[in-house]
Amino acid sequence: MFCRGWPILLSSLLCLAVGMLAPAHAGMFDDDVARKGVADNAKRLDDYKIQTDAMAGRLSKIEESLRGTQNAQQSMLELVNQIELLKREIQSLRGQIEVVNNGLESSAKRQRDMYVDVDARLRRLEPPPAGAAPPETPSVAASSPSTTAAPAVAASADETRVYEAAQQQRRIGNYRGAITSFQSFLGQYPKSGLAHRAQYWIGDSYFNLRDFKNAIASQQKLIAAYPDSASAPDAMLNIASAQSELGESAGARKTMDALVQRYPASEAADKAKRRLATLK
Repeated sequence: MFCRGWPILLSSLLCLAVGMLAPAHAGMFDDDVARKGVADNAKRLDDYKIQTDAMAGRLSKIEESLRGTQNAQQSMLELVNQIELLKREIQSLRGQIEVVNNGLESSAKRQRDMYVDVDARLRRLEPPPAGAAPPETPSVAASSPSTTAAPAVAASADETRVYEAAQQQRRIGNYRGAITSFQSFLGQYPKSGLAHRAQYWIGDSYFNLRDFKNAIASQQKLIAAYPDSASAPDAMLNIASAQSELGESAGARKTMDALVQRYPASEAADKAKRRLATLK
């Protein structure tokens, strides 16, 4: 009877074991699913984090680009303002240059007129070339009671040729060349009747080069060496002009006063009087 019941008992025990194992297996299955879900969620979270970081990087680049654009716009605006300022300054400078040019042109014209006048007057007083009769022109210096004019001495053909070559350098504006040529003339013909004129034009050429100190020294040398020369009054006037250019107003006034006293009848004295009148 026990033997007959054994299969039934075994079957019952088996059923009971299966029933007990089924919930445990189901629990283990649920844990795997949960862990898999957590892992999936963690992966998706990592993916989201990577995407977020990438988007943050792109956003940062965009912000930097925007800031760069704003800086560029600000720099461009500043550059435009500077350009406008420079344009106004250039326009102002052009106006000033035009005024200075007009003044220079006027001064140059007055200077040309003055020296053309001086040249014409002094040419009348220069000794004629060899063989020519001296002109019947009274000496400017002779009109002054304090001086006696030296008699005109006819220049030789060679003297006249060398002197005129130096004069041509001066007339074309090559003042340095003129100085060299006149100095060479004086070296060759120190006793020439044209020597005092050569010395005057040396000082005049220095004046045109705006070398006022050498201009004064050259004209003083003329006055010391040829005090009775017809060139002396114009030499003194040239000295006064050079002193004025150097800002030595008192010295220029003193020189013109001396010119008027020493050579009162000269044309240079008349010009000195007019200048003195404007200074007072």
